[in-house]
Parts: sequence; structure tokens; C-alpha cells
Amino acid sequence: MDGTVLVADDDRTIRTVLTQALTRAGCKVHATSSLTTLMRWVGEGKGDVVISDVVMPDGNGLEMLPKISQDRPDLPVIVISAQNTIMTAIQAAEAEAYDYLPKPFDLPDLMKRTAKALENRNRAPRRDEAIEHADGPDELPLVGKTAAMQALYRLVAKVMNTDLPVLISGESGTGKSLIARAIHDFSDRRTLPFVSVTGADLSDLEGPARVLARVRGGTLLIDEVGDLDAEVQARLVRMMDAPGDHAPRFMATSQNDLGQDVEEGTMRRDLFYRLSGATIHVPSLRERVDDIGLLAEHFLARIEREGGPHRWLSTEAAELFRSYSWPGNVRQLENTARRLSLTSRAEEITRAEVEAVLGNQPETGPIMRGGEGEKLGTSVHRHLRRYFDLHGNMLPPPGLYTRIIREVEAPLLEIALEATGGNQAKCADLLGINRNTLRKKITDLDIRVTRRRKLM
Repeated sequence: MDGTVLVADDDRTIRTVLTQALTRAGCKVHATSSLTTLMRWVGEGKGDVVISDVVMPDGNGLEMLPKISQDRPDLPVIVISAQNTIMTAIQAAEAEAYDYLPKPFDLPDLMKRTAKALENRNRAPRRDEAIEHADGPDELPLVGKTAAMQALYRLVAKVMNTDLPVLISGESGTGKSLIARAIHDFSDRRTLPFVSVTGADLSDLEGPARVLARVRGGTLLIDEVGDLDAEVQARLVRMMDAPGDHAPRFMATSQNDLGQDVEEGTMRRDLFYRLSGATIHVPSLRERVDDIGLLAEHFLARIEREGGPHRWLSTEAAELFRSYSWPGNVRQLENTARRLSLTSRAEEITRAEVEAVLGNQPETGPIMRGGEGEKLGTSVHRHLRRYFDLHGNMLPPPGLYTRIIREVEAPLLEIALEATGGNQAKCADLLGINRNTLRKKITDLDIRVTRRRKLM
């Protein structure tokens, strides 16, 4: 890399790491913990790229972006932030940031983006990867720091102001309708109506005309399109082909694997192709375990802001939250947080209180089809393909092999230990590995060994 990078972050460790990495890559680096100093450097014409945190001791890093854009429109600014919400990404895009990365960021990924910014520093900001901001809710419960959620944010940004139909898939409770609403509220159509309909709204001949009159060129969301019968599907195809003078933007949600529905003949192929101009998969909580604690904190804090009691999870309660399967996904997690906020006896929520609440909830099987009777290799291939697709045109962060192996290995050892009642000798024999190897893996993967009832 060739160029001068200005780094602004109040964390000395981050400044040191970035300075060392960028210097080794061939860059000159000026690092500071002050936005005032950063803006002085920018005003003096220094720097080819800026890397800036958001929350700084003397101000907000996002608020200085408009002035940089006005004074030096060719200076790319990469925003890094520990505020891992879609709103931060939206605000960064509104301020015309070149790029946005959540903390903790992957250093090789940041270096790659910095190199690209240096190569393209005379090019306008990448609006295709930006999310246009509009007046909307102060806070959206789209929270996540995992790669899956950050990739989802980028994909939402890409489709925000296009006219492409959008098909949003995911299990119940993941927030599919919320994604659709966010796309509308931050798009160029935000001043027009957002109308959500079901099959019942299109069940008679006059249904499409009534719906189009309501939406008036805004956004039309078809809820659970996979549940529509053949007649309604045909009516929807005709409506999409001839929407009238004020054509809406079409979006649809589905819990089903619509590709499989097409193969089985329950979904019209032409409707599927019309709706899937862009496809967005909203990951389940099982696909973003590292976001569970963040979401729990988010909901407890929001409940407190709404006038509820001040609550937080104990370490043991947080571990149980993380290990629970959450069949109802984010919606179930929010309802659980609300119930615990009301029923907890003290400010700190205990593991026993969480067990009592989760134990009373009905068991819910997986919503997405394709798991029952499916070979393990096929299931793994499907999940890995989805993970790559979530990153759009970009590759996942480096180190993928180690991350995937760790994610598979840890639950395998945990389940095997539980099945053998915590007996490491039996577990090692079951797995076909040396007992010392098992012990080392338990330590390396930080697996808690508890003696439970044997499953075999």
C-alpha cells in the first residue's frame, strides 16, 4: 500500500495495532485520540484515507464526515464503531462514509478495505454499499456484530434504493418484516405508503385493485408468500405484470424454502422469479450465537427506558441464554427478557430464574424445511453456501477454516460429553480420539464439563 492514513480512535491499543500494521504495509500513519486534531490534519491537506471511531472524547466521528466531504470530497473515510446496530451503518452511509466496519473488526479485512480505498481515493463514495437515511424510528432492534448480521446490513444497503423486488426468507421471529420495513423507511419511497398484505387481501377479483390503490407507488409487502394458494399466486403474477401508473416496489417474506416449493409444484415458478430480484436471508439466532448476549442487553436496556426496572443478566444466566436454542428467535428472546424484567426478584437476573421462564415455554420445532432426513454433509453444505451468499460480492473474513472447524468441534464435544455423563474416557472412546487429545480440546475450546444424566 502507498499513501498516508489518518487514524482517530480513543483506544490506544487500536491506534498502536493499526499504526504498526499500516506501517508494515508501506503506509505513513498519523494517529490521534482527538477529533480536533484529526480535523486540523484534514484541513491542512494531510492524509489519503481516514480511519475513525464514532464515539470520541471530544465529539462524534460521524458528525465530522459532512465537513470532510465538503472540504475534501475525494478523501475516503472508513468508520469503525462498537455501536453494532443497523442505525450506525445507516448514519455512516448518510454521511457518505467510504466504508463501515463494526468492532471488533477483523484486521486483515480492514487492511484490505484500506488498500481498496487508497486505490480508489479519487473515486466518489460507494453509494451502492450505502444505506440512504430517512426520517424513521430512533432505534431499530436490528442489532448484531456477527459476520452474518454485518453481511445482512451490507446487502440491505445494496438493494435499498433499487426498484428490484426483494424476497426475504428466514425462520419465524427473525425479523423478516422488520427488514422489509427498514428497506422502505430508509429508501427513496419512504414518503409513500408501506402496505403489508396476506393471501386474504388478494382472495377476490377486486383484491389487487384495492391493494394497488392503497399502496399508491410505495412498497407492497406480501407476507408469507409461500402460503398463498394457486389462484392467489396467479392473481399476484398478473398484478406484478400490470401494476398500473403508480407501480409499487414488491417485497415478500417466507419461512419456506421457496426453491423447494417450486420443485414440489406448490409455488409458481414465474412468481418465484418475479419476486426474487434480490434475496435476503435473515439468520436465526442459532446462526449468530455471538449476538445473543448483545440482544439481551439491548432489550433489557430498552425495557428500562420504557419505564421498567433496571435489570441485567448474571454470568450464569447469560451463559444459559447463549446455549439455549431459541426456536422463536429474536421475538422469543425479547418476550423472555420482558418476562424476566418483571418477575426477577433482584436487579441481577439469576440462572434459576431464566431456567424457570424458558422451562415453561412450549417446545417449537424448526420452521425451515430441509433438515429432516437430510444428510449431515448436505446440511453443512447448505449452511456454508448461505454464509457465503450473505457476504454478497465480498469474501468472508480470513481464517474461515479455523472458525468453521471450531464451530463444529465445540458442540460435538459438548454433546458427546453430555451423552457420556461427563466421563472423559468414555467420551474419548466414543469420538475415537486419545483421552489426552480430548482434554486438550476441552481446555482450548473452553468447554464446561458437567456431569449430567447419560443419554445412552
